[in-house]
Amino acid sequence: MNLFSQIRAQVIAALDALVAEGALPAGLDTANVTVEPPRDPAHGDMATNAAMVLAKPAGMKPRDIAEALAVRLTADPRIASAEVAGPGFLNMRVAPEIWHDLLRSVLTQGTDYGRSVLGDGIKVNVEFVSANPTGPMHVGHTRGAVFGDALAALLDFAGYDVTREYYINDGGAQVDVLARSAFERYREACGLSPEIREGLYPGDYLIPVGAALKEKYGESLLDQPESAWLEEVREFSTEAMMAMIREDLALLGVKMDVYFSEKSLYGTGRIEEALKSLEDRGLIYTGVLEPPKGKTPEDWEPREQTLFRSTDFGDDVDRPVKKSDGSWTYFAPDIAYHYDKVTRGYDQLIDIFGADHGGYVKRMKAVVAALGGNSVSLDIKLIQLVKLFKNGEPFKMSKRAGTFVTLRDVVEQAGADVTRFVMLTRKNDAPLDFDFDKVLEQTKDNPVFYVQYAHARVCSVLRRAEELGLDTSDAALSGAALERLDHPAELDLARKVAEWPRLVEIAARGHEPHRIAFYLYDLASDLHGHWAKGNDEMGLRFIQEDDLGATQAKIALARSVAVVISAGLAILGVTPVEEMR
Repeated sequence: MNLFSQIRAQVIAALDALVAEGALPAGLDTANVTVEPPRDPAHGDMATNAAMVLAKPAGMKPRDIAEALAVRLTADPRIASAEVAGPGFLNMRVAPEIWHDLLRSVLTQGTDYGRSVLGDGIKVNVEFVSANPTGPMHVGHTRGAVFGDALAALLDFAGYDVTREYYINDGGAQVDVLARSAFERYREACGLSPEIREGLYPGDYLIPVGAALKEKYGESLLDQPESAWLEEVREFSTEAMMAMIREDLALLGVKMDVYFSEKSLYGTGRIEEALKSLEDRGLIYTGVLEPPKGKTPEDWEPREQTLFRSTDFGDDVDRPVKKSDGSWTYFAPDIAYHYDKVTRGYDQLIDIFGADHGGYVKRMKAVVAALGGNSVSLDIKLIQLVKLFKNGEPFKMSKRAGTFVTLRDVVEQAGADVTRFVMLTRKNDAPLDFDFDKVLEQTKDNPVFYVQYAHARVCSVLRRAEELGLDTSDAALSGAALERLDHPAELDLARKVAEWPRLVEIAARGHEPHRIAFYLYDLASDLHGHWAKGNDEMGLRFIQEDDLGATQAKIALARSVAVVISAGLAILGVTPVEEMR
């Protein structure tokens, strides 16, 4: 039940009636008419911009439209009042029974309340993490993993058909470096001193890989030239690293639907096929690029290359796909990979990159527009850095990783639920400070605790009600005498619950799961505020021991808040708690 959508439908119906009676001209476009909470709650329950949007095309003053619309709307018993404000905004208050019906809907639907058909089954591929299979995941990957998984869950909740995908970068030179690094740990397992020279991966995480190689091959590889063992050790080590990465993702509760290997694109004709699809439309040519900005002619050696007409699709320059020596550029397999996604029938693609990949955005959007004939959209989300602190100091690197703090380090220190929630308390393109001391403290300033505490408080109320002999099942609560919820503070809490379906759609449209975390904090704050009011005003307390009918109605309100918190936390991948320790 999206109350804002329902009231918007009422507004559109009222506008249609005004057109029918000649008060408004026909043919008005109402697509941009909105109904949303007013900035100041004192102004009403909802506000519409209808008069402001339609004034110019109608050739009328906004206030004249607003006043006529107000008369129409207040004829409906569900609209208690409609008042014109400012140049032509219309503020509305709905009848109290609307809020009571809303709460019944929440209790009837449970955590499905707020689910949307916005996506209408549109197929979306969310590609995220895609860390090189050369070691454990670090804290930057952690943020990307949480963001991508929450975004996928949000889109699923909003009615999209979502695939979570991981692109294994196992086709480049970095996996050869991995193999050489693992081979040194293999030599170590054979009793020799490893030579971890510059450029190799120094982390202790490769020690068990070396031991596993020794178990499989004995000492048979020691006297072999690199050409004899490189391919086998590379494949063995890559599989070991991917097993480690899967374990790391599982620690966060992240499960991928698809793991796609970059290596599968090479030597299989798939890159050639993707480029031919562009070439057939005249989008691949042989040419020489201009010198990069900031380069002098002496620094620049013009070379003939195979280029993609990226500038035809909004990029700054055309992009090389094949070098002058005939080898592929890094861009070529990226083209083939996204061509594969397009041919799999996805309507929308979402790529989640680290902030250091910002330079790839325009070229990737250009090539997807070309490959999909502008029918497949690509949204690229950049994940900014995370700074870790503990005891007021930067959190030190992990010995097992060699040079960075791992995902496992973070989860072991803070827990998966805390890690996930905190990673979503900032928009993805804003830097994030993660202070282990603050994220574990039990204060209002810790959003994880604050939201979990609100859910636990409701659970404590339900337990107390059960002790009084009340049936606290959602079915029983939905049948309570909710008309007894008539205090402005109680209706305010119901108003906040009513915003949830609208918020879901806004967050899904913008690909912004952080909005869910923000909303949950606000809802928890309202619940805690209502609880505090009950300390001063007995009638606002959820438990009224001398009036079990009122108690049942009040805990129906509390339970509705808990239902929404539970649904929101599920999107974030966080488990709601019933008791705080």
